[in-house]
Amino acid sequence: MRKTVKVKKYAVPIEKLRWVCSQDIFAFECTSDIEPLKEFIGQTRAIDSIKFGLAVERSGYNLFLTGLTGTGKAATIKAHLERFIAGKQGKGMRYELHDWCYVYNFSEPDQPRILRMPQGMARTFSSNLDALLKKLREEIPKTFGSEEYNKRKQNVMQDHQKRYQEAIDVLEQEAARNSLMVQLSPMGAAVVPLADGKPLPREEFLAKPESEREPIEAKRLEIMRKVEETYSRLRDLEKEVGEKMKEIEQKAGEFAVANPFEEIFNQYREHPDIMDFLTQLKEYTLSRLDLFLQAQPTAQMPSIPPALQTDAIMAYKVNIFIDNSSLNGPPIVIEPNPNWFNIFGKIERKAFMGTYVSDHTMIKSGAVQKANGGYLILNIRDVLINQGVWEGLKRVIRAKEVRVEDPWEQLGFLAPQGMKAQPMPVEFKIIVMGDDTLYQMLTLYDEDFWEMFKVKSDFDSHMERSDENMRSFACFIRTCCDDEKLKPFDRSGVAKVIEYAVRSTGDQERLSARFGPLKDLLVEADYWAREANREMISGEDVEKAAREKVHRLDLVAERMRQMIIDGTLMIDVKGAVTGQVNGLSVYDLGIFSFGHPNRITAKTFLGRRGVINIERESQMSGRIHDKGVLILSGYLGWKYAQNKPLSLSASICFEQSYSGVEGDSASSTELYAIMSSLSGLPIRQDIAVTGSVNQKGEVQPIGGVNQKIEGFFDICTAKGLTGKQGVMIPSLNARHLMLREDVVEAVKAGTFHLYEVKTVDQGIEILTGVPAGERQSDGTFPEGTVNALMDKRLRDYAERMRGYMTSPSETF
Repeated sequence: MRKTVKVKKYAVPIEKLRWVCSQDIFAFECTSDIEPLKEFIGQTRAIDSIKFGLAVERSGYNLFLTGLTGTGKAATIKAHLERFIAGKQGKGMRYELHDWCYVYNFSEPDQPRILRMPQGMARTFSSNLDALLKKLREEIPKTFGSEEYNKRKQNVMQDHQKRYQEAIDVLEQEAARNSLMVQLSPMGAAVVPLADGKPLPREEFLAKPESEREPIEAKRLEIMRKVEETYSRLRDLEKEVGEKMKEIEQKAGEFAVANPFEEIFNQYREHPDIMDFLTQLKEYTLSRLDLFLQAQPTAQMPSIPPALQTDAIMAYKVNIFIDNSSLNGPPIVIEPNPNWFNIFGKIERKAFMGTYVSDHTMIKSGAVQKANGGYLILNIRDVLINQGVWEGLKRVIRAKEVRVEDPWEQLGFLAPQGMKAQPMPVEFKIIVMGDDTLYQMLTLYDEDFWEMFKVKSDFDSHMERSDENMRSFACFIRTCCDDEKLKPFDRSGVAKVIEYAVRSTGDQERLSARFGPLKDLLVEADYWAREANREMISGEDVEKAAREKVHRLDLVAERMRQMIIDGTLMIDVKGAVTGQVNGLSVYDLGIFSFGHPNRITAKTFLGRRGVINIERESQMSGRIHDKGVLILSGYLGWKYAQNKPLSLSASICFEQSYSGVEGDSASSTELYAIMSSLSGLPIRQDIAVTGSVNQKGEVQPIGGVNQKIEGFFDICTAKGLTGKQGVMIPSLNARHLMLREDVVEAVKAGTFHLYEVKTVDQGIEILTGVPAGERQSDGTFPEGTVNALMDKRLRDYAERMRGYMTSPSETF
């Protein structure tokens, strides 16, 4: 008679099914009685890294913050930046900030000049230049319209006219003495002979004898020579007059601009760059006095933009590029959309006459310029998906300067009216946030990355479940209540939140450090407490918030359960079947995951192909799953083929699986199916199995243990609990149990069971009710045990295979 195994010895103790937070550790009635959280909890390593990175003010010591979403990276870095800055200022250290302005470049108009000036001076400088322009518009026309200026010009002109007339009179008198007359016209001068005081017609002159014409022609040529000499003196006279008039205008201009420029010079004598610009502006003003003497238009031309009509006075305009006048400390810039223009700035343009034009007033700053002297915080994923930004950012870090330019030129496109503004020197610390995968990829494939981001701050998603951390969790809840205007939580509510945090980690000894999802739970619990008209949020409200969140997300899980109930997906939850096991898997839908049973079958037969993974053969399994299946061959060979060859072919299949299989958590389940097929012993269908296995037959822990157990429990509940159903898990997963309270109550009532095993032998005993059997000193297993039945079947396979191999009429 075959022995049976008592499976109760493998049952998981009730106290291990769920960790319960004791309310006795809280010395308060509700969160209003405690102080808000002042320090970040559970991120000691990350905070130490941040402090180090902020304190080392050397090239390349920028920070890269890694960790899962919701671990508090952004809030932590902002808080520590503020504390770091306040600490330095408290020690008397002063941050030297500057304003930056783009101004007109007189030598290279298409290369606007950048000026650095003390903090808060940019606006004053711009206002002073506007006032200067206004004053010049008043003073220059006033000076040039004065009586003294006009009198000087008139004197010069009268003197010029007098000298001009005297030269002409001398010439005409000389001609008259020689019976000649000088005729002046716009086409030039002509010398004509006179007869009786009147011009001699050409026909009469030619009719005279040659002896009379020759003396007259000689005199005419002599007078023509004197005409040329006189004209040359008159041209010199006109040039002299022009120079005198220009000198008068120049002196008048210098007089008109002297006082306005002297006033603005006095304000900026201690700033050489500004003084150099103002000196050039004064020279420009004196060279373009006509700008201030033209009549001001009463109306703008409708077809020309106003900015283009005043292009001539653009030299007097200041582009306040960076204005730090309102800051009390270094700038902290967070750029949520780090495209090229938002990071490096841009040059705006206006359409004009079928093209685009720009000037220095249309240069706009980006996050890099705004963060100069301070800190720039970016998300690495957002940076990488914007073309060219990462490479541009590295160039800025290396060169320590940033140039506002169009990205189109780097991509091979032509930018309209190219304008190259002078680069702005920058010095700031970059803080980048992202996940660890991106950090590793950049470290491996970007040769510049490590030199530029030497400090890594790794945010953990878990923390130790200590009493101190749990009390800090209560303070965190108080902080959230204040920030989000929530009702206070009583002790039961705080305890349930902490239990939820423990379950989120999948480990009874750890707390979740992903505060984002926990904050969402608090907000939702507040909603249900208000719906119930409670003054405080209790544990019941927290449980309802958690249940309702699952309800909003578990449509797929509900559909799959219904398909099992309807029989579309074939899952047995009672009886026993040879070579068939209920395995458990987890379906991950991103924000929500759930457990689901899968029928796994195995068929064994004579052959030498070993374990055949049907999923692999159909290219529906992942590498980890393939590895788990290959381990089965190693285990079978190690345990049963020490004194005979392993002449076995076994096919394994996930029945009704159409979307692929990954992971090794079903490797022990697959092994149990093979063992059942070889031994001929049926396996209980009311027990679902999970756990991976190694080549020594040890059952290894897996992930998602709570979801798997609850998934099978829901199926059994829907089909009807028999009091025998349960789940078998690896013993090492016992510390990861944080089951729903309804599952725990079912186990307490004996309507559902949970077993833990350390080895495959223990697992097969539970599933078959038959002892596994230990190998005896003679190498055999006790009669009637699972291992003995398997060994007998494998020996039979080996002998039959040997018969096939030695038979002359048979080939294999």
